[in-house]
Amino acid sequence: MEGIWQDIFSGISLGSILILVALGLSIIYGLAGIINMSHGEFIMIGAYTTYCVQQLFIAYLPPEWIDWSFFLSLPISFLVASLFGLLIERLIIRHLYSRPLESLLATWGVSLILIQLARNIFGDLTSVQTPVILSGGFEITKELTLPYNRLFIIFLSTGMFAFIYLLFQKSKLGVKIRAVTQNRSMSACVGISTKRIDMLTFMLGSGLAGIAGCAITLIGNIVPDMGQSYIVDSFLVVVTGGVGKLVGCVASGLGIGIFSKIFEINFEAVYGKVLMLVLIIVFLQYRSKGLFPDKGRVGND
Repeated sequence: MEGIWQDIFSGISLGSILILVALGLSIIYGLAGIINMSHGEFIMIGAYTTYCVQQLFIAYLPPEWIDWSFFLSLPISFLVASLFGLLIERLIIRHLYSRPLESLLATWGVSLILIQLARNIFGDLTSVQTPVILSGGFEITKELTLPYNRLFIIFLSTGMFAFIYLLFQKSKLGVKIRAVTQNRSMSACVGISTKRIDMLTFMLGSGLAGIAGCAITLIGNIVPDMGQSYIVDSFLVVVTGGVGKLVGCVASGLGIGIFSKIFEINFEAVYGKVLMLVLIIVFLQYRSKGLFPDKGRVGND
């Protein structure tokens, strides 16, 4: 019985990472109709930012300070990934809004470029030292232990979801983003700079992926193509939950994370992934707009 709960806990931590990544994807696609295949590389950027910050601590600060490097890396990863998002949005993405097929091809090319650039700079494999405070775990029984690093990821995802929810519901920027998402033409008519909102939203989504990359360093190594391991599942989270729906991202992210872990344990990794995809396909046959469809959306044409 404890083994099942251990699998569920591992699924929740995986789902928490998927939620962090999918929140950015959902916001970007819901606002601008962009299928961003390079979104996984912002995860990679966040992870390598964490690695670089830790190396700076090792080189220039006393050894006892090294644990603080990870926590400092969280906001820095957000900032660096956001700046890369700004650069890509200004150079490429802004010409492709509401053109999903063209955006898919263009961002796939950007993805390949970023992966090769990271490989040339950092090599094929690096890792980050886990802070001492996040090592070990909370032992409930002899067969059920909740690792502190995965608990931290769950709390981090919860905190970022709360931040995004409050941003969308309580701030002027959030109101403008929701307005542009619902009706771009009318928003422009009332004085909202839709291009500026597009830019800020893309930066926000990229930054969330950067934070996810920072969190992933707690449970795995850093490789140039690490984002590819999460991008497909994150798109599944967006589609299953409902495009542009924050609550849908949480529900589908946790569901996909938990069931993926359970299936992988009981049916091996490959067959578990296939079974998960089959269940999602069957679900979308009956709920093509996801768990939380947007019934009041007005087209952006």
